[in-house]
Amino acid sequence: MFPPLQDLYRIAPELVLCGFGLVIMLLAPVVPRAKQGVLTALAIGGAGLALGATQLPMWYPGPAYSGVFRADDYSLFVHWIVCGVAVLAILGSARYLHRESYDAGEFCALILFATAGMGVMAGAQELVTAFIGLEMSSISSYILASYKRDAPRSNEAAMKYFLLGSFATAFFLYGVALTYGATGTTRLDLMAKSSSAPADTLLKLGLGFIFVGLAFKVAAAPFQFWTPDVYEGAPAPVTALLSTGPKAAAFALLLRILANVEAAGALWFWALWAAAALSMFAGNLAALVQTSVKRMLAYSSIAHAGYILAAIAAAAATEQYESGIAAALFYLVTYALVKLGAFLIVAQLGGAGERHMEIEDFAGLARRQPAMAACLSLFLLSLLGLPVTAGFLGKFYVFNAALETNQSALIWLAVLLGLNSVIAAYYYLRVIVVMYMREPKQEIIAEPVPWTLSLALWIASAGTVYAGLFPARIIGFAAKAALNLR
Repeated sequence: MFPPLQDLYRIAPELVLCGFGLVIMLLAPVVPRAKQGVLTALAIGGAGLALGATQLPMWYPGPAYSGVFRADDYSLFVHWIVCGVAVLAILGSARYLHRESYDAGEFCALILFATAGMGVMAGAQELVTAFIGLEMSSISSYILASYKRDAPRSNEAAMKYFLLGSFATAFFLYGVALTYGATGTTRLDLMAKSSSAPADTLLKLGLGFIFVGLAFKVAAAPFQFWTPDVYEGAPAPVTALLSTGPKAAAFALLLRILANVEAAGALWFWALWAAAALSMFAGNLAALVQTSVKRMLAYSSIAHAGYILAAIAAAAATEQYESGIAAALFYLVTYALVKLGAFLIVAQLGGAGERHMEIEDFAGLARRQPAMAACLSLFLLSLLGLPVTAGFLGKFYVFNAALETNQSALIWLAVLLGLNSVIAAYYYLRVIVVMYMREPKQEIIAEPVPWTLSLALWIASAGTVYAGLFPARIIGFAAKAALNLR
């Protein structure tokens, strides 16, 4: 018996992504290496078509497959983020794959499968379904992290990612089992707070394990130790993907659990508060002493996970959770644009074998490649939170969500966020100073920027400026998504 047609419409983006991924895998062995660009173009088309296919769930919202998946404004918002990230990541890595002599077919197929898993996580209304999406994304990510097969550092990064990711998955799955034991269901919308003390304790334990598993996926302290090594060892375009798409999907699942499970808000508040504060300080203080741009951006990702957790803590602190969730969603958009763009620039400027990753290697970049220097400066200033950029409004909405609660704990968290923004100014501005005010110690030949990367960077740059100047539509849709989350 076939499922209703509406159910297929509601998972249309995942169907498109998996379909194109399978086609690319079948074509990869027969397409000559000289024509690998065909597979890259096919992957870009598939990710773009999946982005367009989000219109179908928009026309046919509602539960699918007996309620385990839900198509609503919230899942649509996150689908736009992860599918957009996939399009830009593949577009920006086309020349990189050719330069490093990597097979484009397997690379692009893995990105499409990982994105499909992220989409499942975004729309999952049931914990086992969320686990399947998590594993689809994670397994593809493990392989992508080790795509530089001949590089020991890449293999080491993938091994660390796999081992620690397996532990995190075990925590998540054990939490699902305990939650099922306490409530008798894995459906988020059917979970009710148990009246018996043993079941209540079991539910708290289950939610605690789930939080640990998801905290690892978003690189939140104290579960962030894998992040710098994995981000540094993985190919730079893979790092661009890992730092944006999977993190957005994991945050989306965390928010859906928080909004639907009554016990989660009270139980997670202090865990969210502590993880936010620790992540901000751990990321920013470690980034201060880095000499590698790639590693610095990795620690920066940990700090930004703390900023997003601050918005989620604000959502957990009050029944009027919409402001905090809308702030978190808006921040995910701005973060994805700037972090993806920054890592794609680093991939291009690093040269063959990613040899030029030190901050000093960027000296004189404004003279050699003024457009690349300008784009990287824009992304760094947005990460810093400079006005007129998307990052400024992202932090402003987080501040506003925390202060609206009128709770002293969240007001102090907002103060810590402001303090960490000041700390971060040093290492972001240091890179800009080196690019514009330092002479290079050795002359680095500027490689021509391919049009595919230029297009990806212009889209990311335009999105960063647009979200900073005209945020109304994005924050409006984020607020609407938050209202429809339950």
